[in-house]
Amino acid sequence: MKKKRIVLPTDFSKNSWNAIVYALKTFKGVPCDFFLLNSYQVGASGLSTKMAGANDTRLYNLMKEQSERELNQELKKIQEIDTDPEHRFILRSVAGTLVNAVGKTVYKEEIDYVVMGTKGSSGLKEVFMGSNTYKVIKDIDFCPIIAVPDDYRPDGKMDAILLATGYEHLFENYELKPVLSLAEHFNAKLWIAHVGRMDNLTPEQKASKLALEKRLTNVEYEFFEIEKEDSVNRTIQKVVDMDRALDMVVMINQDHTFFERLTREPVIKKVTFNTTVPFLVIHLFE
Repeated sequence: MKKKRIVLPTDFSKNSWNAIVYALKTFKGVPCDFFLLNSYQVGASGLSTKMAGANDTRLYNLMKEQSERELNQELKKIQEIDTDPEHRFILRSVAGTLVNAVGKTVYKEEIDYVVMGTKGSSGLKEVFMGSNTYKVIKDIDFCPIIAVPDDYRPDGKMDAILLATGYEHLFENYELKPVLSLAEHFNAKLWIAHVGRMDNLTPEQKASKLALEKRLTNVEYEFFEIEKEDSVNRTIQKVVDMDRALDMVVMINQDHTFFERLTREPVIKKVTFNTTVPFLVIHLFE
């Protein structure tokens, strides 16, 4: 696998630490530049006085110092468990929202993946990192994002990857690269799932499926259909629960996907908050 540039957002919680550990194990032996990123915000004061401005400046400096101090502490923790000579770490402390901080870093540094923690099936509350992960998925539409459940324990292997698709798009090589790169590196089998019956595919969907097949020359793969439960999200989770060998779920995110047109269900959002395995979201470049 070629050198990767990966953003690791952190709020110094167990949740984000678990995502960091996942990234270190997944990309073990792979040349990587990891950008350890923390964002901080100073609340806007309702007082337009010089005193309020001075207080905000003081608070800003204190928050910046704390962010940088905690990033250095996080780096020390990483260095205790990761001695991979192929891994390099860059610390980034950025004022502003997490979405803006991630977006700026992705744009400036030509990032390959963002790896973030999200609450797993054991906790569906939209806690800080969990809700921010979905905001990043929704707003940063120019970089693949891996959402890692807080109760997922990686072993550094990847045997099988589930790509859920409605065959609504003629995939380009660069759009499939984020998942094919992982599948090739781990020699993982790619399971391509369609929710619904294959014999009900439109001519456009059949053309998409055929085009996709032509692009899968370097990986083992298999197409299959799954019967829809009461929601696409529950259907996907059922497949994951039934096959414990699945190590990742992948979906292509675009406005009004086949799944969302079919069900009016915010599938990406629901899978983000309910997935029990890492969830790779690849955005459609239009």
